[in-house]
Order: sequence, then structure tokens, then C-alpha cells
Amino acid sequence: MRLTYIYHSGFAIEAENFTIIIDYYQDSISETHGVVVDRLLHRPQKLYVLVSHGHADHFNPEILKWRKNRHDITYIFSKDVEKSLKMDSTDVIFIDKDEQYVDDILQIDAFGSTDLGISFRIKADNKVIFHAGDLNNWHWNEESTEEEIKDAEDFYLRELDHIAALTPFVDVAMFPVDPRLGKDYMKGAGQFMERIPTGLFIPMHFDVAYEKAAAIEVVAEKCKAEVFVPLHRGDVIEI
Repeated sequence: MRLTYIYHSGFAIEAENFTIIIDYYQDSISETHGVVVDRLLHRPQKLYVLVSHGHADHFNPEILKWRKNRHDITYIFSKDVEKSLKMDSTDVIFIDKDEQYVDDILQIDAFGSTDLGISFRIKADNKVIFHAGDLNNWHWNEESTEEEIKDAEDFYLRELDHIAALTPFVDVAMFPVDPRLGKDYMKGAGQFMERIPTGLFIPMHFDVAYEKAAAIEVVAEKCKAEVFVPLHRGDVIEI
């Protein structure tokens, strides 16, 4: 199985009989050019396109135009996206927290978020893969009051405990490590790995702050998790 970091929170997962594209925002080279448009959309295997929520940096409506050339795409979107769509969405599957999509290739379970939308747990090819969407401990410690920080953390830990109760292990986790949060920007990621044993942790939502993202290696080592920090858009790892 191959995982490609597209950009920001966008990833592609390729296996022998399927391709999954998650939270496409821009392609790996430019807004419209790169690994997705140039290669993955032409890959003959079954194609799934997932969107965790409707924020512009996670959902690019251009993805719905892909069906003009690919008639076999399975679109699975967070329920919140449905209200914002201004084009035909009759072939889109909308799911909400605690709902599930299953077919003969994969199983997708929707968990909560601490922002808009959902997070995804994907079971396929004997692997458990988690994409957090915008689930994180969005504490903004240097800007918030103590009460706001506590409320944000309590909200996050409730969501995290719910996931952990149903997820004893993940092979791969893609999770926000966003330096804009300030000095504690890795806190949510650390709490995730402390509660859910993780084989491979991949930071996301860091734009081009690769060095800041790489600092998660110290946190992951304490949790006995391996780390893949993309070095550039389009970077690849075999999982």
C-alpha cells in the first residue's frame, strides 16, 4: 500500500484494487497539476474520494468535476458539506458522526471533530487508517482564557476517548500539527498517540512548515510510534 502526501491535509492511498483521495485542496505541484490529476485519476482501480468537512482547505468543489471523466467514483462526504453544494450531488454519500459506509473493499467509520465535520477511520487491506480532518486540541493557549482552554481540551478529550474506546490500534494516523497554535501546537497529536497506540504517525495541516512538523518525532518516540514527515508536496511512503 502506498500513501502520498498531496498537500496540507490531502492524502492519497493506493492499494492493489483501490485508490482513496482524502481532503483534496490543491494538487501536489500546483492548484491543478500533480499526482492526482496527472496519475491517480487515470488509475483504473476503484476510486473513493473523501471529504471530512466543508472548509476550503479540505474541500475543493473541483473534485466533483472529476466524474465527467470517471464514472465510477464513490464520493463520501461529511454531512455538513451537503448544504453548501451548488451542483448536483445525487451521487454523493453523506455521512455524519457515528455513521458508517461499507462495501466489499473497505469500511469507513465517521467519528467526531472539534471543529466542523468528521474524522475518518478506514479499514482496508488489513490495515486501520485514521484521518483526523480538523479533529484536534484547538486550544490556542497564548490567545485564550483559562476557561476557553479548559473547554476546548475537555471537548477534544471526550471525542478522543470515544474513538479510543472503539479503536484499540491504528496502523496509520494522519493528524493536525499546526504551528499556528503556538507553543503547544503538538499537544493534541501527543494526546492522540497516548490514548490510541499508533504504528505510523503522519503530521498534516502545517502548510509548508516542514521543520515544525518534524518536531513531532520527539513526541512520537515517547509513544513508540514511527513518524513520516513529508519533505515536500507529493512525497510518498510505502505502508
